[in-house]
Amino acid sequence: MLIIPAIDLKDGHCVRLKQGLMEDATVFSEDPGAMARHWVDQGGKRLHLVDLNGAFAGKPLNEAAIKAIVEECRGEIPIQLGGGIRDLETIERYLDNGIDYVIIGTAAVKNPGFLHEACYAFPGQIMVGLDAKDGKVAVDGWSKLTGHDVIDLAKKFEDYGVESIVYTDIGRDGMLSGVNIEATVALAQALTIPVIASGGITDLDDVRKLCAVESEGIIGAITGRAIYEGTLNFEEAQALANELNG
Repeated sequence: MLIIPAIDLKDGHCVRLKQGLMEDATVFSEDPGAMARHWVDQGGKRLHLVDLNGAFAGKPLNEAAIKAIVEECRGEIPIQLGGGIRDLETIERYLDNGIDYVIIGTAAVKNPGFLHEACYAFPGQIMVGLDAKDGKVAVDGWSKLTGHDVIDLAKKFEDYGVESIVYTDIGRDGMLSGVNIEATVALAQALTIPVIASGGITDLDDVRKLCAVESEGIIGAITGRAIYEGTLNFEEAQALANELNG
């Protein structure tokens, strides 16, 4: 089980949002490269980066910070990145610059043809981020709830060849209210590709609950606010996951 530190980037800084609200951002670090190094030194096996400005603008806007992180960690652990990825040229540039996995979110829902092309062009390196509330998918930085059922959409994207699904329960993200285990397991059981949980992880008890269902196809959990605010000790969390599931 991977416990994956999130580094959310806004205006070149590392921040966390509550429920996706850009105006409700807390700056945790002004040195993204140093923050990435910290999590690697704490035992991190993968990093999760989000270009928040890019997600809202629909184009990359934190490339200098992303480059600093890649230069700090390249070759040590895989890095996955989402936010503002809307075309094949952007994907190619990120992958060429050392990102291992690109996460497509809103564009996957709004333009499935683009996702299909991306999976064909970059096999094994395209992940899809599905953000949902009450089983329905949200887009545009969570500002719009669609009528799409999250499981149905994930199955379609699995057929396209996506590497894995990052599933966020947007009612819990950044709220330190616990992971929605039931919804995450239901999604993982419906798919053959892996699911990475996101949103709500709070403490070691959440890590234990996730490790207990890893066999359902949940390979990791992204954590942000909990490790920055101290309700979850990251080093202890990954060590516990290693102990329980190897």
